[in-house]
Amino acid sequence: MGDSSSSYIRMVQHLIEKCLIFHMSKEECMEALSEHADINPVITSTVWNELEKENKEFFEAYRTRTQHQTKDDGRMSEAETSKLIQKMISDSNDSD
Repeated sequence: MGDSSSSYIRMVQHLIEKCLIFHMSKEECMEALSEHADINPVITSTVWNELEKENKEFFEAYRTRTQHQTKDDGRMSEAETSKLIQKMISDSNDSD
């Protein structure tokens, strides 16, 4: 059971990372995963919160960037978000 629950959590984490690429807020991500992947919003919120704890710098930069919206659509470019996610993944791998 432990293995399947950890793989489920990894899947939710992966989907959250996809939400970040699409510049979604936590609430938008919770709604999207609930609607499209049938994931309980409490699960998404819990995984998101754990990701925030483990990757404070990434989420601070993500929030700052989305709060200081540009005049276009106010969201990070996909390249900027991908770069931050790659850093997060790299930092995570370095700590393993």
